[in-house]
Amino acid sequence: MTPETVMPDEAIARRLPTPPPFPAFQTPGTPEEVSEHSRVHRELNYAIAVGFRRLSMDIWLPRNPDGGPVPVVVWIHGGAFQLGDRRELPPTFQPDSVFRLLNEAGIACATVDYRHALEAPFPAQLHDIKAAVRYLRHHAELLGIDPECIGAWGESAGGHLAALLGLTGGRADLEGGLGAPGHSSAVSAVVDFYGVSSLTRMPPMEATTSFMSGALLAAVPDGVSLEPGPMLVGNSHDPALLDAASPLAYVTADAPPFLLIHGDSDGLVPLTQSELLADALAVAGVEQELVTIEGGDHCFFFAEDQLDRILATAVSFFTKELTQP
Repeated sequence: MTPETVMPDEAIARRLPTPPPFPAFQTPGTPEEVSEHSRVHRELNYAIAVGFRRLSMDIWLPRNPDGGPVPVVVWIHGGAFQLGDRRELPPTFQPDSVFRLLNEAGIACATVDYRHALEAPFPAQLHDIKAAVRYLRHHAELLGIDPECIGAWGESAGGHLAALLGLTGGRADLEGGLGAPGHSSAVSAVVDFYGVSSLTRMPPMEATTSFMSGALLAAVPDGVSLEPGPMLVGNSHDPALLDAASPLAYVTADAPPFLLIHGDSDGLVPLTQSELLADALAVAGVEQELVTIEGGDHCFFFAEDQLDRILATAVSFFTKELTQP
């Protein structure tokens, strides 16, 4: 067809540029200077998905005199898969302490949000965390981080997810399709604070509802279990579904080194949960250490005088695993 015979509508269509596709994640901009140790990228959307809220992370970068790439640790908050926020640390921790301590050690920290249990059932939460790791690798050069030196650190539900992340780096069936594609979600070291390792071996958690007001529970649909495990897997007590959402099911000899820290008086997640995972890792030949905190309840309540040592132990573990040759 010659130019003279092109129909008007066709000619207009040829002249109009094609609009760019809607982005699946956001590119980092300029970090905010917050202290002598830290610069922070706030509210970065690491995954944008149709039908869901945008998933965000904050990236705390250490001031780095030599200018080379630094390791990064993904911090995963707790909250029984029902509550919590990437900016919130446990009530026993000083605000921003985890992020600040990592930065002081020369390690970046990406603190991430993920979907809660009533927003989407498992494995959505694992898909989200994996997307966060892929995002960090995708933008590693821009952020000044080392894509080969990524760790995961979580507490309670976040410890559960950190363990799953560490144990499923090679599982394509659990990768999900959110955010930046084409990168590995594997991590090189895991710190798990009082996380669940086997949902089928958890005792009833009535205590989780003791602090919940009617306003907190108002949006929970009738008939939905308030037990974190069943709620996580779509309001089901099916052992197969619960096992499939449990770190214990994914232990292999390929797992990265693990540090587990758990109070011996934990009234929500028994110490036996970390013992189960430590034992399974040891049987598989994986480097692991379980540190028991005497008198420590969940969130290390009643062991606050040991908290500085606990956090220093975790940061030292990452320094050893992520920065030393």
